Amino acid sequence: MKVFSGLALVALSLTLAACNKGEEAARPSGDPIAAVAAPAGSSWSATVTETPDGHFLMGNPDAKLKLVEYGSFTCSHCRDFAEEASPEIRKIVDTGKMSYEFRTYVRDPIDLTTALLARCGGKDIFYPLSEQFFANQTAMFDKVQGQEAAFKGVEQLPPAQRPVAIAQVAGLIDFAKQRGISEDQAKQCLADTATAEKLAKGVEAANTQYQIQGTPSFLINGVLVDNVANWASLQPKLKEAGI
Repeated sequence: MKVFSGLALVALSLTLAACNKGEEAARPSGDPIAAVAAPAGSSWSATVTETPDGHFLMGNPDAKLKLVEYGSFTCSHCRDFAEEASPEIRKIVDTGKMSYEFRTYVRDPIDLTTALLARCGGKDIFYPLSEQFFANQTAMFDKVQGQEAAFKGVEQLPPAQRPVAIAQVAGLIDFAKQRGISEDQAKQCLADTATAEKLAKGVEAANTQYQIQGTPSFLINGVLVDNVANWASLQPKLKEAGI
C-alpha cells in the first residue's frame, strides 16, 4: 500500500500554493510497441530533455508509452523503487518504446532541499544524481537525527535561508560537492526560491489532477495506475501497455 511515512524530525512548515495544469491522457491500446533506434552515437537512456513544465524526461520524447513517477526523496518506498527499478527502466527506455519522467512530490523541507540539489547539475546528471541521493537516504536521516537541536533551530530562520541550513545539517552540500557540484553552486541552487515555489505548486497540481494518495505513484500515458507502488506491480502494467 502506498502511504506517507512520517519523520518526527520533519516539523518545519511548507506552504503549498494551488496550481492545476492539464495533461492529455491517452490509455495505451495494449498492442506491441515497435522499438525506435536512438540517434547515431547516443542512447535513449542518456537522452534527457526538459519539459515545458520544467521536469526532466529521459528517453525518446516521441515514445508511444510515457511513464511518469511522482516520488519523494524522503520516501523509503521511493528509495527502494529507485534501487530496484532504475536499471530495468533504462533498459526499456533504450528501446525507444518508453520515456520516463520523475516528478518530485515534495512532502517536507528535507525533501525540498534534496530536490533543489538534484536539479542543480542540470538535466544531464539529474537522474544519476537523484539515484545517488536515494541511496544516501539512510545516511542523510542519521545525520539529521544526530543534530536534532540544530535541525529544529532551522525553523527560526527566514524561509529563504532554510534549505541551505537543512543541507548543511544533513550533509547534503558535501555530498553534492563530491559529485561535481561546487559549494557556491549548491548554495545558489538552494536559495532559488522560484524553483522551490514551482516544486511546491507541482504537488497541488498533482493532487488536484490525479488525487495522489502516496509515493511512489505512477502515470502511464497520463492515467494514474491504481495499486502500484513497486517494480513488481508496475512491470506487468507496462507489459500490458505493449512493452
